[in-house]
Amino acid sequence: MPDNGSRRAGASVVGAMARLGRAGGRALTDTIGGAERTRIVVLLASVLALSSADASTVGASASHLRSSLHITNTDIGLLVSVTSLVAAAASLPFGVLADRVRRTWLLGAAIVLWGVAMIWSATVPSFGQLLVARLFLGGVTAVAGPVVASLVGDYFHASERGRIYGFILAGELLGAGVGFGVTGDIAALSWRAAFVILALPAFVLAWFIVHLPEPARGGVAEEAGAAEPTDAQRLASERGLEPDPELVLTQDPRRMGLLAATRYILRVRTNIVLIAASACGYYFLAGVQTFGIEFVTHQYRIDQALANLLLLVVGVGAIVGVLAGGTIGDFLLRRGYLNARILVSAIAATACVVLFIPALVTRSAFTALPYIVLAAFALSAQNPPLDAARLDVMVPRLWGRAEGVRTFLRTLAMALAPLLFGAVSDYVFGGGRAGLQRTFLVMLIPLSGSAFFLFRGLRTYPRDVATAAASTKADLTRA
Repeated sequence: MPDNGSRRAGASVVGAMARLGRAGGRALTDTIGGAERTRIVVLLASVLALSSADASTVGASASHLRSSLHITNTDIGLLVSVTSLVAAAASLPFGVLADRVRRTWLLGAAIVLWGVAMIWSATVPSFGQLLVARLFLGGVTAVAGPVVASLVGDYFHASERGRIYGFILAGELLGAGVGFGVTGDIAALSWRAAFVILALPAFVLAWFIVHLPEPARGGVAEEAGAAEPTDAQRLASERGLEPDPELVLTQDPRRMGLLAATRYILRVRTNIVLIAASACGYYFLAGVQTFGIEFVTHQYRIDQALANLLLLVVGVGAIVGVLAGGTIGDFLLRRGYLNARILVSAIAATACVVLFIPALVTRSAFTALPYIVLAAFALSAQNPPLDAARLDVMVPRLWGRAEGVRTFLRTLAMALAPLLFGAVSDYVFGGGRAGLQRTFLVMLIPLSGSAFFLFRGLRTYPRDVATAAASTKADLTRA
């Protein structure tokens, strides 16, 4: 039995950890700006974390799924791809609902169904039934993109959306870390248990989401009864930028059907650029989530437990990147750089491609680690300013449908990634370590497309910001 000294030492350690946790919570609350705002950010981040953890768990469980269900890398890719394809199709009607119904109730109901689908996935006896369960899961997880984007736009001021998105997207990365490092280790014992462990928090999260206050449509500007310009819109006005007269909305966006809204959304050139850039980045990320653990274990000759630890270290770099990217973009925008959010994303996307090359070539985990950490930093740093920029160029009452369209196209790319990564690895490069290595190197080509599109967006973003400002002013005048 432990003596009194051991018990006192243990109690001291627990007490120190509790004090550290309370101090961290207070610091986070102060940084975000109050307990209520922090609660909103943490819950929205948890929604993305749950979805990301589920996707990463499939990748971390790949070898166990293969041996248990007698399937191949291509089957693993198919498992993730069909989930994403269904999510892509479902994101469009969910985008419409996000603009028209109470969003917190819609999101809470969908999360309950997530939990049900995860438990269903854990009980299936065959690959075919697992595929059906994942199809259902893909349909209900599609609600997250449109609803979270719409709520962020209405809960928070435009000048801080990049920073806020950084905190929320950090949840997505933490979820991926849980999928790789926690449920991945559980999957080594039982992949079924891994899915059950993920399902349990879903029901608790749904309860908290349902009890969030529903913000007013149009956010702070509409509550004030005036179209107060954002920082980007103010800079566009000061520089005398004229809106595109063909894109200034003359009809109430609330009355636009899905087809009419989609046509308008896809006419905004910056929106197309940002969708393409986002799709390229998430395409590569989906491949990493599915085959990252397997690549690391074979390429660097380490076991899965050490690979999970390595990826958790990389995850820390990604979290720092996602927090830094949004903050830097907001800071530069306040300093008068109208293109700040696009430029930060473009530079980060370029650095990401350059840094991944040596990490994929080396066989040494020690040599690869700093490159992977910095590449993860750059990959994640581009997303918060990019997401904030999308809200800058769109009318608030179209945010849900615009994010639905963006999620549809982005998710199509994510759906193709696992299947293409697996098929190229198996059938083009012969499988094994060398097959995965060459596949990841080839897939840097579409990743570089993200940087290309973002640099193109530097030319279109200013005028599209001015156009969104004119459309928002007209909409508030009608209201």
